Amino acid sequence: MDLTAFLADNALKVKNESYAVSERFLDSNGEPVNWEIRAISGEEDDALRRTYTRRVRVPGKKNQYTTEIDFNAYVAALLVTCTVFPNLNDTALQDSYHVMGSEKLLKAMLTAGEYANYADKVQQVCGFTETLQDEVDEAKNL
Repeated sequence: MDLTAFLADNALKVKNESYAVSERFLDSNGEPVNWEIRAISGEEDDALRRTYTRRVRVPGKKNQYTTEIDFNAYVAALLVTCTVFPNLNDTALQDSYHVMGSEKLLKAMLTAGEYANYADKVQQVCGFTETLQDEVDEAKNL
């Protein structure tokens, strides 16, 4: 067995993808402007998940806890982290929507459907075969 294919220098780099999130953002030729999306590493994803995971008490069980992830906050942070263009931290862009913060900006810029479609696309770029919402729905049905 040859492990050289797994060496970092031999692994193919994940390329950023372009995606027209909305038909409402048009360039000077009237064409939809593509957003640039990058994939994040497993390490970056773990850090995001840890940020939005908290311990909650198990009802009726003294001194027992379980973990719970704030799914909506995690997805918002994932979308912001993976968005290369437009720069969601740009103060002029935030000011134009009268919001502070990249997560709030993204939600102000996009309609509910556009936001959901963008979340699906970002998860696809990151290599998730099932969307996180599919996993949440499956967990609720158990």
